Amino acid sequence: MAPAIENVARYLSEQGGSRTERGRLTAAPAGGAYSGRMELEFSGELWFWRGPSPWHFVSVPDDRCGELEAAAPVVSYGWGMIPVTARIGGTSWPTSLWPKDGRYLVPVKAWVRKAEQLELGDTVTVRLALGSGTGRR
Repeated sequence: MAPAIENVARYLSEQGGSRTERGRLTAAPAGGAYSGRMELEFSGELWFWRGPSPWHFVSVPDDRCGELEAAAPVVSYGWGMIPVTARIGGTSWPTSLWPKDGRYLVPVKAWVRKAEQLELGDTVTVRLALGSGTGRR
């Protein structure tokens, strides 16, 4: 286990965090110092993956991925997916970050691109909220 993840797990365990059936820590108790919520903001380029299931993405910068990796054992629902509420401009939507090669990707849906008039190659500012009540499960 990476040191940052180990520290989060140790903290939650000491605070009486709950566990899932698989033994993964899921939350700290109400009123604990750990709020279970994290917000990130960064800018990145909108790009297109042309694989068998094509999607548009913005990559989370490397220097922000460590924070997400540390939170993943607490919030991930499987496959390393991290539920978030994403926001670009005035548009927000529930989604999940996709893990890819040690980084995370923010999928940007067609209706979001249309609402914000985004084109491939545009640099966008993304705001992410992780924690209870965010993202898709």
